Formats: sequence, structure tokens, C-alpha cells
Amino acid sequence: MNLVWGFILIPVIAICLIPFLKMGGKAIAVYAAVSLIAILTSFVAIEALLGKTFNCTLPGSFISGPIRLQVDALSAWFMLIINFGFLAGGFYGLFYMSAYKNQPKNLTLAAILFVLLYTALVSLCAIQNSFVFIVVWEIMALSAFLSILFEHEKVATVKAAINYLIQSHVSIIFLIIGFIWVASQTGSYDFGAIHAYSLSHPGMFSMQLYLIFFIGFAIKAGFVPFHTWLPYAHPAAPSHISGIMSGVLIKIGIFGILRMLLLINIDYTSIGIFILIISLISGIYGIMLAILQHNLKKILAYSSVENIGIIGIGIGLGCIGLGTNNTVLCSLGFAGALLHTLNHSLFKSLLFFTAGNVYQATHSMDIEKMGGLIKKMPQNAFLFLIAALAISGLPPFNGFISEFILYSGLFSLLHNASAVSLLGIVFTITGLVAIGGLAIICFTKVFSVVFLGNPRHDFYHEIKEVSHFQLLPLYFIVTFIVTIGLFPKIFLDLLTKPVQLFTGLRQLPFNSFHGNGIEVLSSVSMSSLYFILTILILLGIRKLVLRKRAILISSTWGCGYTAPTSKIQYTGSSFSRTYSKLFAMIFLINKKEKDVQGVFPLYAHLETNIYDKTEKWLIDYPLGRLKYFLSRFLFIQNGRLQTYVAYGIVFIIAILLLTAVDTVFNTTFMH
Repeated sequence: MNLVWGFILIPVIAICLIPFLKMGGKAIAVYAAVSLIAILTSFVAIEALLGKTFNCTLPGSFISGPIRLQVDALSAWFMLIINFGFLAGGFYGLFYMSAYKNQPKNLTLAAILFVLLYTALVSLCAIQNSFVFIVVWEIMALSAFLSILFEHEKVATVKAAINYLIQSHVSIIFLIIGFIWVASQTGSYDFGAIHAYSLSHPGMFSMQLYLIFFIGFAIKAGFVPFHTWLPYAHPAAPSHISGIMSGVLIKIGIFGILRMLLLINIDYTSIGIFILIISLISGIYGIMLAILQHNLKKILAYSSVENIGIIGIGIGLGCIGLGTNNTVLCSLGFAGALLHTLNHSLFKSLLFFTAGNVYQATHSMDIEKMGGLIKKMPQNAFLFLIAALAISGLPPFNGFISEFILYSGLFSLLHNASAVSLLGIVFTITGLVAIGGLAIICFTKVFSVVFLGNPRHDFYHEIKEVSHFQLLPLYFIVTFIVTIGLFPKIFLDLLTKPVQLFTGLRQLPFNSFHGNGIEVLSSVSMSSLYFILTILILLGIRKLVLRKRAILISSTWGCGYTAPTSKIQYTGSSFSRTYSKLFAMIFLINKKEKDVQGVFPLYAHLETNIYDKTEKWLIDYPLGRLKYFLSRFLFIQNGRLQTYVAYGIVFIIAILLLTAVDTVFNTTFMH
């Protein structure tokens, strides 16, 4: 109980102090509060991962009833991810936000919102009362909304924030429907009532209940077609918030989906197939759109949709394993999903933080204006490259490990599979392969266009590396990315308790995985390590041998061009031109070009913009029809004073008539 009161008091004290502190004091108060909460919750979470579940009940009120708190292994895994994400993001944000020190009011609000957002996310992992859960979920949504609005003077930022707020409340509506459904039938807001209700109402009722919750949480997670807020909110928010939103915030949707799987008794095979199909679509569609974007943060936002799809594939496989009593598939599916949740949190936050460094150096997110930044920002380029390799699923980095586990689960299904099942397995494997291949194309394009080649635009300010302190948390993230890639068994062992919640087995069937897969993982990781060490040794020998030689710098061969210019190098659009032509029918590509005059024009301009067809069909078209319908009633608000006076007279007459009718009714029938 003391831990709970400590958890409540720390953010309250910090929020009360922040407005009265100077800039340096605000930063210290925020990070101190986050660090203390992280220490408290990590202590409880580590114990839960070791098998000791934390339980506590607060008195609550006559509305909510007793408020039960529980930190089991699943809560613990997500708590630790949230803690690490906010500690790294908060430290990075201390230096990133120093560029806005001339906006003290904005920084004060941003500091308070950061503490609120973190406290709400951690709380959601432990709350077992649906009424309180919705209240805290609303606090989380509003905190994120106001955090996105930091640069509120920009019209695009305001639109992105409102878009996020509306879609977040659509998510909340679905969650409220699910919770009220259960509470109306059981009279309790406790999560245990959800489980009891599903046991007493198996079949369609439980399936419908789960689907309602799935939609609510899927909007927050960013599954297709519920993803349309991500490409706007992530680019609009400050980079440390973008990293936290992609690395941590959307994971609370994954947590909700997994939590409801533990609470609701459903046909796991059917729901597994449903989640698998949605996830494959999300993974492929997300990375296909990411390849064609020009805004660096928008590329990263769409790749978040892709990685949510990969996590969903693991959840789908785990559910199918539960439904078919295939304990190996169940274990590998949920283990892969949970590990990729951590992995994505690491490399995606690193990508957003490095993108933030690029933004601060260039004041632009348009990759077509960049180029050659590796010469100005070598450390940032190196960190971005590590994250790009990891998100592409290449060894010896963490993305390879979780995707390998998912492949192992899929290949374990091949034994004794029917013809129909075999077709589904092949389709899923092909989809996962396509996601990985497209991710390599995407991040090869991004890294080469942004960091390699020559500058494509003349910036009127000096481009330089950010401070070492701002890079420090990024190197810390890289350490975890490499550690998971080289020593996967440590983290797979930590997943034992969370996966056991789904399998219900004391001893997980990881033996078959350890026998056929973990050795392969270890050998690939160690071979990659030896390869990297060999390269480093050779580079060291080269530097030692050439240390006394003079270094000459000259231009490389220009392939016959006597007047080389940056305009002849690949742009992002030209890099992906063949790909965009191949899948032109899937995309909505708008072209803006000016007429070219003469054979040798002095000026030519061609610009392409990619628009999400899902957004056009599911949001723009319905909103357009709604606006058209409402426009039919514009005559009511016509701006004429006489009309408004008439409205008032009609209203008064209506009130008098209703009063008279009520009086006559009471006189006639009551007496």
C-alpha cells in the first residue's frame, strides 16, 4: 500500500512544483519524478516477472466500487517497456526542448503533460476497474493531445492534434460500450466481472464483446484501417513525444488486446485468424505507404503501422495455437509478439530521436531537401543506420530475433497441416517475407537520401551534430538493441511468465524451440558479432598502418560528367519510382508540375504527394456526405435578425402551449 501512495504522491508533488520553478528546475523535477516512479514500478514489475504477482485494493467510491490493482507478468512486461521508453525519451527531451527555452509557458505545460502521460500509461497496466480505467485512459488521451499541440501556432499541428483527439475518443466510445455492457449485466466494474460474464455467455456474446474491445484498443495501437491518426500526430509532435508515442503509447493498445484475451473466453482459433488477417494487411499496407512518403517522420509513422502488424501476427499465431491446443505455436506466437513489442519500442524511439536531431539541424523533415548529412552529423547517421538495420530485421540486431521466433512458429505449423491450413501458412510466411523486404527498401531509401550523397538544398544556417548529452540516451538504446540481438536467451527467459499466462502451462514447450531454434539464433548472432569484430580489427590495423601518411581529399570520378551537380543524384521519388509504378493502382498519387518551356528550360518542377486511400474512403467520404447533409439546413442560420427574433417568439409560444397542455392533463386525469 505504501508503494501505491508513493506512486500517487510523486506525480502530484511534481505537477504542483513545476509551475513555480525556473527552466532548469522544471527539467530536474520532471526527470526526478519519472525516475522515482520508474524505480517504484520497476521493483514491482521485476518481482512479477519472477512470479510474485502484486495485488492491492483501494476503497474507491460508491460509483466505482473497490478499485483493484494488479501487476502480473503481462503488466510487468509493459510497465518495464514504458519505464525505459520514458527514461530514455525524457533524458533526450531535456536537451531537445532546450531549443524552445524562449517559450516558458509552453515548456511548463509540456513538463506537466509529460508527467501526466507517463503516470497514466503506467497506471493503465495495473488498474483492474473499468470505471477508473476509462478515466485514466481519458487522461492519457488528453495529455497526448496537448503534447502534440506544443507548436500550436502551426495550422498542420492543430489539425493533426484534433484528428488524434477525435479518433482517440472513438476508441474510448468502443471501450465504454464494452465496459457498460458487462457492468449492466453483472453490476460490477471489476475486470473479474468481464471474465465471469464471458464464462456464463460463451459463443457469439463473448465474441461480440471481444470485437468491441478489439476495435477500441486497435485504434490506439494503429492497426489498419484504424491507423489514419498516426501519420499526422507523429510528425506534428516534438520528437521526444513522437518517439514515446510510437515506442510506448501505441503499445498500450497491444496491452489491452492481450489483456482482453486473458479475460474473455472466446473461440481462439476464429479470433486468431481474424487478428492474423488484419495484422498482415497492416504490416504490408503500412510499409508500402511508408516507402513513398517524403516527410521523414511520416515514413517512421507508417512503419509503426507495419510493426504493429508484425506484433499482431504473433498475437494471431498465439491465439490459433490456443484454439488448436498447439502449445509450441502458442508459446512462440505470444513470445514473438511480446519481444517485438520491446524491440519496436527500442529501434522506433531511436529512429524518431535521430529524426529529431536531423530536424533541429536542418529545420526540415522533407527528405528531398537533404543529402550528405553523414559528413555533418556522423554519429547521428551511425545511430540511424543501426536502428534502420534493426527495424529491417537484419542480424545481429533485435528485430531479427523476434521475427525469427515468428517464422519458427509458422514453420512449426507445417507438420501435419491440412491443405487449407497449408495455404494459409504459406500466405502468412509470404506476407512476413514481403514486409521484411519492403522494410529494407524503405530504409535503404531513407538512409541514402538523407545521409549519403551531396546536399540537395542550401540551408542558411550551420548544420552540425547535436550535443553529446543529447546523443547519450540514443547510445543507451543501441546497447539494448545489440544486446538482445547477441544474447536473445536472456530476454526469452524473461518472457517465460508472461507467456505462461496464455498457455496455462507450468513448463513451456520451449525445449523444441531451444533444441531447433535457439542454437540457430545464437550461432547467427555470434557469427554476426565475429564479423563485426573482424571489420573493427581490420579498420584498426588500417588506421595504424596509415597513421603517418598524408590524407588527400579530392573529388571522385564523375562518370563522364564535367559539371556534376546534386540535381543528378537520386531523390526519394526517383529511388522508388519503379516500385510506385508497379503498385500504382493501390496508391493515390497526386502530381504537381509546372509546364516546361523549351528544350533546355531554366526551371522545372515536379512534386508528388501520396494520400492514404483508407483515409479517403473511411474518413473523408463519410465526412463529406455528412457535411452535405448538414448544409441542407443552412437556411436555419441565415444571419437575419428578424428570423432569430421569430425563433425566440416560436420558442416562447411552444413553452406556453406545453405548459397549458400539462395543466389540462393534470386537471383532467389526476382529479
